[in-house]
Amino acid sequence: MSTPKYDSLEIDGLKYKTQFTEKFINRKKWEKPDPGAVITYIPGSIIDLYVEEGQEVKAGDLLCLLEAMKMHNKIQAPISGTVTKIHVNKGDKLPKDALMFEIK
Repeated sequence: MSTPKYDSLEIDGLKYKTQFTEKFINRKKWEKPDPGAVITYIPGSIIDLYVEEGQEVKAGDLLCLLEAMKMHNKIQAPISGTVTKIHVNKGDKLPKDALMFEIK
């Protein structure tokens, strides 16, 4: 009988010996989100756009109106900067986690 292989896992400075499952090993690694990337958190349709590429925006400025579940959601700029790319058009239907705007 072979002995199980243990791996080391560090959490808050403490090391633990454990066995990782295949699901854990093959998982998508966490990446720090881009603060200038504006994504949809729920599926919906773009009702109106309020910015253009190259436009300066401040944090909290209205970028577009997203209709989801018969409610109008105001999508605001998360940071101040310049709108470098708009990935949506008025009337587009978007899935969850779709990239709408890039702000630098």
